[in-house]
Amino acid sequence: MAQNSQRLLTSIDLLRLQQQGENRTGNVGSKRRFEQISSVEPRLYQHEPVPLFQRASAVALRVNKYHQPRIEPNRLKASTISDAIHSCSHADNSEAPSQKPHLSWKPSSSLNLLLNLSHSRYGLPEQLVQNLASLGIEYIYPWQSSCLLGRGLLDGDKNLVYTAPTGGGKSLVADVLMLKRVLENPRTKAILVLPYVALVQEKVNWLRRVVDGVNKDVEANMLVNTAIEQCTIDDLGMVILDELHMIDDDNRGYLMELLASKVLSLERSVQIVGMSATLPNTQLLAKWLNAKFYESKFKPIAIDEYLVCENLIYPASTSSAFFRLPTQTSGSDSSHSTTPSRTIRASMHKELRNPVKNAVVALAVETACEGYGALIFCGSRQACQSTALLVGQAMPDCDKIALDKRQDIIDDLRSTLVGLDAVLEETIPRGVGFHHAGLASEEREILARAYDNRIISVIVATCSLAAGINLPARRVILQGVRMGFNTIGPAMLRQMRGRAGRKGKDEIGESFLCCESGELDDVMQLLKADLPRVESSMKPDKRGIKRALLEVLTVRLATHRSSIEEYIRRTLLYHSMDRGELSHWVEDTMQELKSLGHVQVDATGLYEATPLARATVGSCMTPEDGIFVHDELQKAPRAFVMDGEMHVFYMFTPINIWGIGEINWRIFRNEIERLDESGMRVLEFVGISPAFVNRMANSGKQLPEDDEEQRRTARVYRRFYAAFQLRDICHEVPIPNVARKFEIARGLVQTLAQTCEGFASGMIQFCEIMGWGMLKSVLEHMSDRLKAGARADLLDLARIPFVKSRTARVFWENGVQSLRAVAEAEAKDLVPLLLLAQPKRYNIEKAEDERYQQKLLLKSEIILEAANRLWSQEQQMVIEGDM
Repeated sequence: MAQNSQRLLTSIDLLRLQQQGENRTGNVGSKRRFEQISSVEPRLYQHEPVPLFQRASAVALRVNKYHQPRIEPNRLKASTISDAIHSCSHADNSEAPSQKPHLSWKPSSSLNLLLNLSHSRYGLPEQLVQNLASLGIEYIYPWQSSCLLGRGLLDGDKNLVYTAPTGGGKSLVADVLMLKRVLENPRTKAILVLPYVALVQEKVNWLRRVVDGVNKDVEANMLVNTAIEQCTIDDLGMVILDELHMIDDDNRGYLMELLASKVLSLERSVQIVGMSATLPNTQLLAKWLNAKFYESKFKPIAIDEYLVCENLIYPASTSSAFFRLPTQTSGSDSSHSTTPSRTIRASMHKELRNPVKNAVVALAVETACEGYGALIFCGSRQACQSTALLVGQAMPDCDKIALDKRQDIIDDLRSTLVGLDAVLEETIPRGVGFHHAGLASEEREILARAYDNRIISVIVATCSLAAGINLPARRVILQGVRMGFNTIGPAMLRQMRGRAGRKGKDEIGESFLCCESGELDDVMQLLKADLPRVESSMKPDKRGIKRALLEVLTVRLATHRSSIEEYIRRTLLYHSMDRGELSHWVEDTMQELKSLGHVQVDATGLYEATPLARATVGSCMTPEDGIFVHDELQKAPRAFVMDGEMHVFYMFTPINIWGIGEINWRIFRNEIERLDESGMRVLEFVGISPAFVNRMANSGKQLPEDDEEQRRTARVYRRFYAAFQLRDICHEVPIPNVARKFEIARGLVQTLAQTCEGFASGMIQFCEIMGWGMLKSVLEHMSDRLKAGARADLLDLARIPFVKSRTARVFWENGVQSLRAVAEAEAKDLVPLLLLAQPKRYNIEKAEDERYQQKLLLKSEIILEAANRLWSQEQQMVIEGDM
């Protein structure tokens, strides 16, 4: 065996790979369509800008070269999987699980005419039916027909709560109900609530295709509070709550419950539809929503489930059978042990001596060799990347056509604002990618598209993204049952296994839970566990009812004690808590809102929301956060530090920034030491002690948060630390550079920037309601910079798509400094600048890659089209102003 052929990748190796990749990465830009992506990070010039057309040829000569993906010989060979009974390999015609004959249910109207959506009972426009048929939905399943034709549902007179397995077609039922409602009435609006941003974009794209050519725009108005206040709520005809089981989640679910409770309180004909694949107490939620309920167990594609332990594969058709296997496999009496259906040969490679890793690689490679897709779930981001490397090193070679398509994916990734990740550069040519929150959104979308188009065969994802991505696979492989330090729950397990098999993608599905013998007890408990019952997020031990009461008082859904009691009866909490205890708790909460200055009561018992309450609700804040922001903003007009930017960046940083990294006190101390006199005044104003930061850096401890005062102090320190990152983004520092500087994932930096943009809008709204006009103006100016990710001199250029942040700086430094200058340019003349603005000049071959140049030319044409449109609009406004 060659001396360098076998070496286990350590965490140090992986860290170096990551750092190398991030050193190659680049710049800030706008979210873009992938067929038009290119890269953007500039080389800046310190002299006076030279006109673009004098520089184009010189720039082109300095552009580094591109290459075909680097394919090295396989370091690893995946273990063979053999039939346990006949002890023969697949080469001897053993039948792998994915090769077994399965019967999948295909809908047809031959026996039931109601399975055709063109049937008059559904009342759908002919064009809509044709669009659905062109998307592969000509007929529906019997359960969908039975559900849709329930009395009062198609007419919008009855609410509906229903459950169906993942992949069973539950979304189509809600789509049909929603589209029928909004198409029948030109003024009707519908709200579709989804728990993840990625799912929202996917749904928008789907609905656009569905309604193409139909004379009605499908709209969604997410601002229910505003609609109530502005008396436009009568236009609301329907609310759809997807993933209804998440209603007891302390964040997303809490807002979902607030929304549904307000809609129920309107006493108008607003139809509410809730759906989920993992909802154990459907009847309780149906009772709360005054809805019909429907439960379907139908799966159009059979999913075979397996347990893999110590290189042995055990079949299990039910959870109970699945659960019995661990006890039997660990028993000493072999006569009573369950016989495995297949065995995985132990690997001679050092990297694959762990049975779980060996099984995961073998199962993934076998699936890819058969031409299907595999989805692997891991417990951490680092595990995702290391597993992707292992699987990639064992994948078979591909032909030139597949390699060219993967080259396109690499070019797309290289062209994003964060550049090409070093691990993905190594795994994509092998047909493997990974998907987790540490990646930028553009990277995740490119990888999801590549997998969906079968360009790559294997995706490795974190468990937490199981419900947030729609990546169906022939085979789902679970690498253990832990997410971080905790064991995953039964609902998460069902979500992950439910990704196996999807109608229109595969005819069968398989899930493999791979574990070590020491994990069998955890596996046993997990597989025995029932789905947790969904309960209210307003319970005292969760988020509470304070925000709910403040909102209904502010939008005047409730003004007296009797109307408050009526609202409470519309909540899920009313059906989940002792009535007497609930009544006392509501009274105590009302008293607390009065003491905080959110509510006033006159002599007649009329409740009136104060300006503070209106500003809090209008900014989408909790009552506690509203008090915190009010106290800080109230001091600002008296001592706002105007000769620097740190005070505004601090104001724009979200109050609660959990999930985007903890404070690194050593970095915090370094950043404070670099502050100028203006920045030091901001520190003093907001209450940051450099001495305290220094003590924390030396001690290695975390912030104490044992009482309310300590939690308030911790919030200030976290915000200021995050404000340093926000400052760098607005100073045109590329996201990968910010991530490397603060030692966090680049995806988290992007998340911070996106969260700050929304929070900034809330802060401006807060100032407007409170009547703080001067402070509002200051924040509005900085908000424009935040959206552009650039300094003030680039704001005009940054209005153009793809010309953001450092890309705009490249244009400026090369003489293109206005909308007019861009609009008057030629597309071919912008290509050299876009090449110059790459995240990094890669030291690779193939200088004039025609495919990549064409992609940049297309991007240039989009830039020119947008610039001309914006310039024309400006000129039109000038003409109208002179008339």
